[in-house]
Amino acid sequence: MVSKDTKRMLIMNASSNIIFNYIGIFVNLYLWEKNKSIFDVAWFNLVMFVSWTVCFVVGARLISRYSNRILLRCIALCGAAIFTLLSVLELDNRMLWIAVIAVPVGAMWGSYAIAQNITLSMLGRGKDFESYFSLASINGQAISIVNPIVFALVIRWIGYAGSFLLMFVFVTILMAVSFFIPRVSLADAPEPLFRGLSLRRVYAASSLRWMVPSCLAAGFFLQFQGLFALIFTFSVSQDKLVIALLNVLYATSAIGAMILYRKARLSAGIWLAVGMAAVSVGFLAALLQHAPFLVLSNILTTVGMFYFATVWNTQQFSMITKYTPIEQARIFIWREMFLNVTRIILLGLVLPLTSLSGPWFITLLLAALACAGSVPYFVSRSAAALAKEADAS
Repeated sequence: MVSKDTKRMLIMNASSNIIFNYIGIFVNLYLWEKNKSIFDVAWFNLVMFVSWTVCFVVGARLISRYSNRILLRCIALCGAAIFTLLSVLELDNRMLWIAVIAVPVGAMWGSYAIAQNITLSMLGRGKDFESYFSLASINGQAISIVNPIVFALVIRWIGYAGSFLLMFVFVTILMAVSFFIPRVSLADAPEPLFRGLSLRRVYAASSLRWMVPSCLAAGFFLQFQGLFALIFTFSVSQDKLVIALLNVLYATSAIGAMILYRKARLSAGIWLAVGMAAVSVGFLAALLQHAPFLVLSNILTTVGMFYFATVWNTQQFSMITKYTPIEQARIFIWREMFLNVTRIILLGLVLPLTSLSGPWFITLLLAALACAGSVPYFVSRSAAALAKEADAS
């Protein structure tokens, strides 16, 4: 049974995901359509993740002084800023224009990430994590089915400008949600959040130290999959409804994976290995370049990412719950840094890319494969270290 607080967190998750899903598909498509440039999309995402990282740390400071409700209101305000800028901002320098749009998007994501991480870690225990991440994935997939089709039709009917205005409705809903999510704050913590934030002190336990390479590897291949899933889809068709229907196909595939996950009683290690195998085969399928193989690549990586996200996040959050709230916040700050540094590195390496072929693209793909293949090893070492720590205590 899912707790009342977890249900409220799921409402926050769904409200945010409607906005994030729109940005993820249609704002990236809006940038892509003018020049069909990988650079434009990669630059947007690079600036976004730099902003995300900075605002994650700023958000941690806010939650240490105020509460997660303040962060959720910041998310809503960032959403309003994004759609205002998209509606009215015009600059001759396209790189600068893209960067200005990307900054509040990153701020929105970073604030959301710290709010969700701290709130869930302080409210959830054990099975709550598995239930939350599994149900959050269902929320996400349902939104991934409905959102793209609705907004593809809206854009056909009233254009991008009209869709930007419509998003203010969901920004308003998100602001309203901020008043009834469970209130969580680190203001009463016995010591300041940013005192004792050194990596050696925060990741003193062996089980936590194995999280470091796991997060670094995950950040690289997660960003490779996230970026090229978009570009593969945009390369298949320029029709917004077709793009929306392809996203529905990917979402349906993930729902099928979720049903199998719930029915088949396999260990977390097996599901993680299955997920990484699906991701790896999906990456290789992309080398064939033709539209059907690009679609197959996205289906396989979407399924693989479902298994990865459910198992990997559950394992890491469950491991962190034994620490005090202030220690958890410090762990999350470093965890987000590790994830985002390799995301940013990958995006920087993608900037020179002009096509989905050639030695450089293959090199990046093989690097992403190597990272994907290494994650199960790091997870197993972390779990083994955690078991030893439990036996010793």
